[in-house]
Amino acid sequence: MNSTLHSFINIFETAFTCGQETVNLQKIIIPIIQRDYAQGRRDPDINRVRDRFLTSLYHAIVDEPITLDFVYGDIDKNGVMTPLDGQQRLTTLFLLHWYAARKANVSEAECAFLSNFGYETRYSARYFCKELTHFVPSFERKLSDDIVDQAWFPLDWQKDPTISSMLVMLDAIDSRFKDVSELWEKLKSGAITFYFLPIRDMGLTDELYIKMNSRGKPLTRFEHFKAELERCIRAVDDAASKRVMRKIDRDWTDMLWQYRDSGNGDPEDTITDDEFLKYFRFICDVLCYQSGGSPQGKSSDEFDLLSAYFTGETGQVRQNIETLESYFDCWCRIDGYSSPADFLKSCMSHTHADGKIMVDSANKIDIFEDCLHSYADKSGKIRHFPLNRIILLYAVTSYLRHRDTITEADYIRRLRCINNLIQNSEDEVSDRIDRNRIPAILQQVDAIMLEGNVNDAIENSFNVNQILEEKEKKAFLEERPDYAPLVFALEDHPNLKGQISIVGLEHVDYADRFVSLFSCKWDLIDCALMSIGDYGQQERNKWRFQYASKGMQIAWDELFHKSANVGFEKTRTILLELLSKAEFFTNESLVQIISEFISVCEESNLYPWRYYYVKYASFRPGCYGKYSNNDMVNNPYLFSVMQTRSQWSSNTYMPYLKEADDPHLSRDSMGQRLVYGDRHIICSNSAYVLRENETEEIIETVPIKQNENGIDIEDRILVLKKYIANMQNIT
Repeated sequence: MNSTLHSFINIFETAFTCGQETVNLQKIIIPIIQRDYAQGRRDPDINRVRDRFLTSLYHAIVDEPITLDFVYGDIDKNGVMTPLDGQQRLTTLFLLHWYAARKANVSEAECAFLSNFGYETRYSARYFCKELTHFVPSFERKLSDDIVDQAWFPLDWQKDPTISSMLVMLDAIDSRFKDVSELWEKLKSGAITFYFLPIRDMGLTDELYIKMNSRGKPLTRFEHFKAELERCIRAVDDAASKRVMRKIDRDWTDMLWQYRDSGNGDPEDTITDDEFLKYFRFICDVLCYQSGGSPQGKSSDEFDLLSAYFTGETGQVRQNIETLESYFDCWCRIDGYSSPADFLKSCMSHTHADGKIMVDSANKIDIFEDCLHSYADKSGKIRHFPLNRIILLYAVTSYLRHRDTITEADYIRRLRCINNLIQNSEDEVSDRIDRNRIPAILQQVDAIMLEGNVNDAIENSFNVNQILEEKEKKAFLEERPDYAPLVFALEDHPNLKGQISIVGLEHVDYADRFVSLFSCKWDLIDCALMSIGDYGQQERNKWRFQYASKGMQIAWDELFHKSANVGFEKTRTILLELLSKAEFFTNESLVQIISEFISVCEESNLYPWRYYYVKYASFRPGCYGKYSNNDMVNNPYLFSVMQTRSQWSSNTYMPYLKEADDPHLSRDSMGQRLVYGDRHIICSNSAYVLRENETEEIIETVPIKQNENGIDIEDRILVLKKYIANMQNIT
């Protein structure tokens, strides 16, 4: 087999042995049966292929020479070669050599070989190539415009897909090579070469040529990717390249086959290309994080990822290849389980279950499938797989890659710890360029999963409060393993989500009480807590306060999870006192606690602020549980109920006013006044004030009786209702 290197220049007039004959290759003709030239098409995928190919050619000119692998073709007795494989490369080389010759203004004799390349696919393509070889551009404007303006170029030639593609490629060549010096000389010296193998020299027949070229199917994006992956790995480790390609074709495809239907309703979706590429992007993002970086702002194109992580001669590339293999291998054969889905069902659930972690019902149990179908859209630019899922999948994969060193019992316990950390580190799970914690978080996941302990040397990973709690729980359960079921049941309660400090390890035996309590109506729980004490927490801004909600989970989450809010321990003390009142709670038992509190207040004529909260529904925020008070020290009664999470809105209101006369509550004043014609009523801490609308002049003040401690000794709601009734009777 002839395996001599050739350039596009010297291949013409070269002698080749074809069977018993020796012929000189004199012409290269693209036959009618071949498809159109495609590397200049205007298509995102083709743009990428064109850019990458021209980049390779550019580096061959300015850096080191390149070999473009094999070109196959048949040579007839007249020395005319028709390519079987290599049409696209040969056409681009023809255009590049024409460009270089015209740019260097070489003689017609020196570039006469260009006339020996042509197309037979259409009349227009054949004559375009002929005319182009004789054309000398001005290089003062866009090449394609210059060519189209020539008298020999009919306008309908622009409709020929081969010609239009060549014009695009010529403009791309000019853009890439216009500032390259000695381009022609570099090409003459063999900067770009390839192997040419005649079909007959390979023992192939014309029938094979016809069959292969009559398929009419271009390579898919994945096939291009696979070829590029093979080339990258082969440049580093030939044995690894063969091994990886074999696994892609067999083991990995077999494993991915069950996931090939992504649920898009496409009956043609019977391949695993998209699934492979989504998981490949996940692996590359992991590699990026492990190197201390962030994928944010970087290309997610799989070819760019290949270039970033699988090219070069460094040991890091070899390690990345090993990582790629292990990340696919670990899902192929999981001893004891029939499939990845079967394995994941054994350790995850949407409800509390022994030996499993609990995941949100909005998320799939099969997190591997979720990654394969949701990690990114087809462009790879939009990631639909959130960071918390990336971390959880990373943890599971970490175990599978080291399954021979971790017992299944240790795996479940460690995964539970990691899941708790993920759920309670919403603010910390961030990969912003200016605040990227994911590298440290993945290090911490490895420490927990592989060693069983939180690594205190790793800074800025998960939430520090949750890390401390996980360490305490681990020490507690090592001494008292019989308490594990209670601890895990508490962790999995939807109001706690892994953080149980609101109850505490010292009161873990309250677990069943907590469950029964939160089986009751939330509004009754809220009132029962307030009957014991003001359980609210002050936020960092000092004017916003967190309370519960009768309908929104997020309000309870804010109360029961440690944060920068002031008052967590107070909330905890009040909750524990409530839990201490009964071994089992019902709506009726809570109503009794609430009624007793209201009765005591009314019988003693002492009406603290929380009395109004418990007695009147208007006082209890139904949304995010937010109250505002700019001066709680001097104005303890002046809380406004908010209906948004962070700012006042037209739905904010002063609850005393709303409860007394909701129809006259002014939205324009954000619920801070009752408006009656040209007058309005506002609240102060110890009085109601009637004022003129325009002048704000005080017309009358209605005091509220308070004791020496500033506590109401009359129900201010009743006071206001009576005043409004009298005022309306007068008017």
